[in-house]
Amino acid sequence: MSPVSRPVSLPHPLLPAADWADRFTLGLPVGNLTAREAARLALEHPPGWVRKLMVLRNALVAPFGLKGAAAEVKTSDAEIGGFPVVSVSDDRVVLGFDDRHLDFRIVIDVRQDRPSGQTLSVMTLVQRNNLFGRLYLAAVMPFHKLIVRRMLSGIGERVLTSRR
Repeated sequence: MSPVSRPVSLPHPLLPAADWADRFTLGLPVGNLTAREAARLALEHPPGWVRKLMVLRNALVAPFGLKGAAAEVKTSDAEIGGFPVVSVSDDRVVLGFDDRHLDFRIVIDVRQDRPSGQTLSVMTLVQRNNLFGRLYLAAVMPFHKLIVRRMLSGIGERVLTSRR
């Protein structure tokens, strides 16, 4: 299973001032995964290399007074995998926060649109607030795309494993 990049139309109602977005989708051979479960599968157990990148990222942005990623990945009603929950339903979870350099939303959708399964989608919306936000996004972009694709593939692998 390989995630596919899909276009996103801007402006988007979940972050109307967003000036950058991407979306990746993956077909799942099941029909009972909720968006909250998908978010937990994706964000609670990141690969070791992703955790190391986040530690590096936190160290690099701390001198600029930017919010750091959570050192401990935790989940509650208010956050999933260290990201604050903006809204949640069975088929959609919106995570994210606003910061000086950029505002972002991670949108995880699960749709019952396949005869024998679902389509999982992860969309990222970003509003770059200043030059630093533009430079930051440019620097993290290659890692972002790699991480999101790996997240989706990991969910697909876990779903297949759990069906056996």
